[in-house]
Amino acid sequence: MRAAVLDGEGTPLRVEELELDPPRAGEVLVRIAASGVCHSDLHQADGDWGETGPMVLGHEGAGVVEAVADGVEVPRVGQLVALNWYYPCLSCEACQRGRQWMCSGTGALEHRMPDGTNRLRRADGTEVAAYLALGTFAERVVVPAQAAVPLPDETPPEVAALIGCSVTTGVMAALRTAEVRPASTVVVIGLGGVGLSVVMGAVLAGATTIVAVDRVPAKLVRARDLGATHTVLAADADAAREAIREATGGGPEFAFEAVGLASTIEMAVSVLPPGGTAVLVGLTRLGERASFDAFDLVDGSRKIVGSNYGWSIPAVDFPRLAGLYLAGRLPVDRLIDERIGLEGVNDALDAMRRGEGVRRVVVF
Repeated sequence: MRAAVLDGEGTPLRVEELELDPPRAGEVLVRIAASGVCHSDLHQADGDWGETGPMVLGHEGAGVVEAVADGVEVPRVGQLVALNWYYPCLSCEACQRGRQWMCSGTGALEHRMPDGTNRLRRADGTEVAAYLALGTFAERVVVPAQAAVPLPDETPPEVAALIGCSVTTGVMAALRTAEVRPASTVVVIGLGGVGLSVVMGAVLAGATTIVAVDRVPAKLVRARDLGATHTVLAADADAAREAIREATGGGPEFAFEAVGLASTIEMAVSVLPPGGTAVLVGLTRLGERASFDAFDLVDGSRKIVGSNYGWSIPAVDFPRLAGLYLAGRLPVDRLIDERIGLEGVNDALDAMRRGEGVRRVVVF
């Protein structure tokens, strides 16, 4: 089957033929229908997180189950599934406490199946890793059954793919991590797929003031379309901070950072009023550090919270978000700039490096 392979840091992905072993006990074979090109794929391609290839990138995927191995009851053959890039072991203390985003037994971050192996190789026998044990820039994948979450059949595959990462990360950061309340004031810094999903989550939560901040005017227009009440062009950091405070009457109750840069993390913390909460959603390069005024943080009872995957429980939250989309309450499809083929992945990564657009989706 065809897949886009990263051979090493900073090199273009190459589309090639790979061998895919059949699923073993507890695993499923999924024919990929759509895969978003996410900023985490760019971090991986650029070597920001240290690992090297060969590796099939892609983790924001959805498709149809073609085969299941022994011991699998869910999903079933023929079902549409969105893929969970942080498959839970379901046995560790965190999983048992309902905190699957803190699972200590997953092999996803090592890009391995639960038994420590993988299923991809080249014709010469060279092992190829699957990013986060998914590798969705490929025509087919073998994944742990708990990584394949069934969705309503009428969900468009492109929408299902985005629910697998950016939409869940952003929407659930607002709904679960922050528990945004009706009539809240919210600022969202960074309007990629995750940041715009935070905007949609704040709308669902009933926030009445939603300030969207970015350096790209077109993204501000998109944020307005998705429910932002105010927009701030972040050409100048000091002017942006002042505009945020003005729009929120002195500072937002919740400031979401969805970029993953020290400068924007510091901006999110700096605009908080007493009692406000900064929710850090964007992933930085390894070793990135940010600073804040410790006295102000303590004196004003301000909070800083990290939000991995929106503290989501995908088996519950993926179908919920798909239902909201189908009900017309979560316009996920408006995040999509372009549908591309597998050969367009490198151009999509380059566009992301330039800050252009929100989401390009590989459609198989």
